[in-house]
Amino acid sequence: MAERIDLPSTPRVDALPAAEGPPTRTERAEGVVPGVLRVVEHHWTWYRRNWRATAVSSILQPLLFLLAFGLGFGALIDGTGRAADATGGVPYLVWLAPALLAMSAVQTAVFDSAYPVLSGFKWQRVYWAMTATPISPGQVALGHLAWFTVKATGSGAIYVAVIAVFGGVRTVGIAFSLLAAVLTGVAVSAVVAAFTAGIDDEGTAFTVLFRLVLIPMTLFSGTFFPVDQLPGWVQPVAWISPLWHGTELARAAVVGAGPGSASTALAALGHVVFLLVLLAGGGALALRRFRRRLHP
Repeated sequence: MAERIDLPSTPRVDALPAAEGPPTRTERAEGVVPGVLRVVEHHWTWYRRNWRATAVSSILQPLLFLLAFGLGFGALIDGTGRAADATGGVPYLVWLAPALLAMSAVQTAVFDSAYPVLSGFKWQRVYWAMTATPISPGQVALGHLAWFTVKATGSGAIYVAVIAVFGGVRTVGIAFSLLAAVLTGVAVSAVVAAFTAGIDDEGTAFTVLFRLVLIPMTLFSGTFFPVDQLPGWVQPVAWISPLWHGTELARAAVVGAGPGSASTALAALGHVVFLLVLLAGGGALALRRFRRRLHP
């Protein structure tokens, strides 16, 4: 007679524990700062393995501008002596270097907050993986801005070291130029990240952003020549450019008062306030759109 074997009974469906849903607000008890730092750690882990892919845009490109305009074109300007008034009496290379520092930060901010952010939402969906943990959508947005701040500061420091070799650094004010450039870049990054968070297609709007916003802003924000050399009807357009405000701050820290620079403490304060307001507004909009998209 065969021995009877008792198999374990299958538990009833209603006896199984309920499936866990996405983390609730009470489960996100990690704190804002630790969550942001974890997002920064993610970006750093990727960057230290793939930094060569971004070295051209963040470091090499501004150096090429420095060589072409600061040393090449600048030699012609300094040779004629006609640009002394426009540059505050300093060599064109010294006058140009802090502006290129701000320009590099803005360009990197636009590029890093466009397709990489859209990829985090749409293609690689890294942001969805992050928010499946106790990290909140707001921490993802703040982590992006915090990481850009770290990256822009590091890239800018390398750039400053290189221009010092070429004689483009005359005063310690270049350190304040770096701070102004980073502030400008973070403010632009917040606005572009908020813009990207609202895109649902394949990023066709970025073509307009690059060609009709970034390029004109680079050319007509006082980077290569003072804004007051433009026609009067164009100058107000340049005044609303965040790059112009960043360039004025960065350049004033090096050459001080003079035509085409922030000539007074009140003017410098105005530039700082403009950039801080842009950062606050762009950051608030980015937080809202990240939350809406990641937790619809």
